[in-house]
Amino acid sequence: MSDHDVVVIGAGGDGPALAWRLGRHGLNVLVIEAGPWHGNDQWPTPHEKPGATQSDDPADLDGSLMDEQLHRREQSMNDPVSGKLRVGPADRDRAPWFRNQPQNMFIWQVAGVGGTTLHYFGNHPRSYPHAFEEQDHWEIDYDDLVPYYQLMEEELPVLPAPTTEKEDLYYYGAEQAGYDLLDQKNVTEEGYRPQPNAIAHPDERLAGNYDGNFSYPDIEGSTLSGHHFQGGSLPLDAPVREKARKSSNVGWVPRALDTGNVTIRPNTYVTNVNTESGLLGTDKPTATGVDIRDTWSGKTDTITGDVIVMAGGCIETPRLWLNSGLPQNDWVGKGLTTHWFDWVVGTFDEEDIQDAIGSDTVRPYVGQNSAARFDSPGLGGLELIGTSPGLTAFANYSFSQAGYNFDTVVDDDAPWDSRGRIVDEELKERMADYERTLSILVITDDLPRQNNGVEADPVFADEHGPVPQVEWEPHPDDDAKRDELAGIAGEILSSAGANHVHRSDWPPLLLHMQSSMAQGKVVDDNCEAYDVDRLFIGDHSAMANGGGSPNPTHTGQALALRTADRIEELYF
Repeated sequence: MSDHDVVVIGAGGDGPALAWRLGRHGLNVLVIEAGPWHGNDQWPTPHEKPGATQSDDPADLDGSLMDEQLHRREQSMNDPVSGKLRVGPADRDRAPWFRNQPQNMFIWQVAGVGGTTLHYFGNHPRSYPHAFEEQDHWEIDYDDLVPYYQLMEEELPVLPAPTTEKEDLYYYGAEQAGYDLLDQKNVTEEGYRPQPNAIAHPDERLAGNYDGNFSYPDIEGSTLSGHHFQGGSLPLDAPVREKARKSSNVGWVPRALDTGNVTIRPNTYVTNVNTESGLLGTDKPTATGVDIRDTWSGKTDTITGDVIVMAGGCIETPRLWLNSGLPQNDWVGKGLTTHWFDWVVGTFDEEDIQDAIGSDTVRPYVGQNSAARFDSPGLGGLELIGTSPGLTAFANYSFSQAGYNFDTVVDDDAPWDSRGRIVDEELKERMADYERTLSILVITDDLPRQNNGVEADPVFADEHGPVPQVEWEPHPDDDAKRDELAGIAGEILSSAGANHVHRSDWPPLLLHMQSSMAQGKVVDDNCEAYDVDRLFIGDHSAMANGGGSPNPTHTGQALALRTADRIEELYF
C-alpha cells in the first residue's frame, strides 16, 4: 500500500493549485518542496534552523511571521546569490544551486513554497486563442481551458488592475497612438487594457484622504504599494490568506490545507522517481514513488504514491526525469520557450505629464507593479511596469546586451533616443527622473524549437546529481517580433509626451518559461507521460508553447487544475 494517493513534486506556482483540486476530490496528497516555507509557525526562522518536517494544518499559517520574513528590502530579498528569494537551500550560508548556462543569459527563479510566484506581479491574463488555433502544438482545444480560467478568476479572484497615475499616462499614450481599448478576456485583436491581476482591489478608504497606517484590519486588499517582487506580504498584519497578492502560497496553499487532505513538506529535494515494470500489464514502467533528501540534514528516504506528479518547473522537472533514468525521449527538456523580453523607458517633463493627466508625476512605486498591458496576438505584448528604485535602475538602464549607450549607434529614424547600458553620472541623472518615468516590458511570443532546453550536465554535479545545463537562443523571427514590439512601446511613450525614450536591449532573461516537457511531445492530452504510467507533469513545462506571450501563470495553473481532474477520473 502506498504512503499517499498522489505525491506532487514542487510547491511552486502550479503544484499547490493542483494539490488543492486533488484534495477537493478527497485524495491524500503530499507536496514536496525543495525550498523553505515562509509565514508558517512550524518554521519561525526558516533560513536559520530546520524547523519541522511538514505541515498540514491551516492554523500554522501566520501572516505577521510572513511580514517579518518577507520584508521589503530589495537587496536582502532579491539577490540571486544571497537573497531569501533565490534558487537554493533555505540556509543562506550555503551557495545557491548551480545551473550551467553556456551563453549570456540570466535565469530568475525562486525555490520555496510559492516558488517564483513569490516574485511575481500577480499578472493573470489568459493565453491568446491564436496560440492554440493558429499554432499546431497543443493536444487540447482552447475551450478545454476556459472553464478552469473561469474557476481561477472567481476563486482567487482575478480582477482588472486599478488605475493610478502611471496607468493614466500610459493609457493616454496608447489612445493618442491610435490603439483601441480592449474589453475581452479571450484576446483576438490588438489593443491596450488593464492587466488582469490576482490581487485584491484596494480598500475604498484609499480613494479619500486616508491617514492611517495601511495595516490590516484597518485596510483590506491592495495598499497600492509596489513591493510585490519582494514577496508581497501586504497589507501588514493580515492573515496569510488575506494578503492582497494571491501568489500560490497565499492563493492556493491555504485552500489546499483547508481540504484536510494535503500535506506540504518543504526543505526536501527529490532526487529520483522510482518505477516498476509490468504493474499494469504493459511493458511500460509505472511510477511508484520518489527518493528524497533533506536539505538541512542530508538524510535520505523513499516515499511511495499511487500517482506521481512532477511540478518542479521547466528546469528541475526535466532534470529530475533525466537523473532518474526514465525512458529516453528526444523532447524531454527540449522545446523550452521563454518570452523574449526587452525594456523601453520614457522620461517626461512635469508640464507634459500635467497636460496629459493633470498631475506632475507618475510615481512608479504607487499602484500595482504591472497594472496595464498591450496585446498583439501573433506578435506578443507589452506591460507597463512600476517598481522600487533598485529594480528600476537594473531593468531600465543596467541590464543590456548592447554595450554602453555612449558607444551604441542609434538610427535617426529609430523610435528611441538611446540604447544600451547607462552608468555613472548619466545613470544618476536618469534615476533623478524616477518619479517621471514610465517603463514598458516587451514580451515576445517564442515558439518551441528542439535545440532550446535543458540537459543533464556531463561534467558538473551537486549533492542531488548532475546539474541542469540550460541553453536558449532566440530564433531570428523572435528578434524581428521583439524589435516591432519595442517600436510600439516607443510609439506609445512618445505619443504620451516623453522627452526621451531609451531602449535597454536586454539579453535573455529566463523568467517566463514553458514547454520543456510539452503536451504532444512528452505527455498526452491528460498530461500523463507517454513513456511512464501514472507519472504526470503538473507545471508550466507541460504547456505546448508560450501561449502567445501573455504571462504563463494563468495558463499553467489552469492546466494543472485540469490535470488534477484527469488524475482523479483516470485512477481514483
